[in-house]
Amino acid sequence: MASNFWIKTLPILAFALFAFFFQATLGEITCEHLDEDACAYAVSSVAKRCVLEKHVKKSGEEEYTCGTSEIEADKIKNWIETDQCIKSCGLDRKSFGISSDSLLESGFTKMLCSPQCYKSCPNVIDLYFNLAAGEGVFLPKLCEAQRANTRRGMTEIRSSSLAAPGPASTGVKFLGVAPAMPPF
Repeated sequence: MASNFWIKTLPILAFALFAFFFQATLGEITCEHLDEDACAYAVSSVAKRCVLEKHVKKSGEEEYTCGTSEIEADKIKNWIETDQCIKSCGLDRKSFGISSDSLLESGFTKMLCSPQCYKSCPNVIDLYFNLAAGEGVFLPKLCEAQRANTRRGMTEIRSSSLAAPGPASTGVKFLGVAPAMPPF
């Protein structure tokens, strides 16, 4: 009887100890403690996005620091994006902020919507999903149009056919519909 208890309990205990030591090894991510090579596209342990900031000293020398933004990641925390995702998605770790204008660049959108990025880099997709949504664009539709025809996809986003109409153009009042969730 006692040996049966240990046979069932030992794997659970081993997993719990592994998880504890694994978390202790990784620690919690604080944006201000990251160097410039890990900052961009990282998310702190409290789900705040990290941003690379450039400061110019009085001497004219540039200094880079990592700071915490007020923007929260939806379902991701304690995350430093991999170099493979940065490359697959066409991003640059030395970037100082992102813009929805990049979604109009067919080369960037092609890389963002590629299977290597779209299906493997949930942090990047979450970030750009929210950025696109802020512009009234549904990222999965944009990527679908991108895969169908690059030129047509860019024409559609520019003509706002992928964008949701604003309340003034429809006369419909906001009904409290929940925002769409990223596709992962």
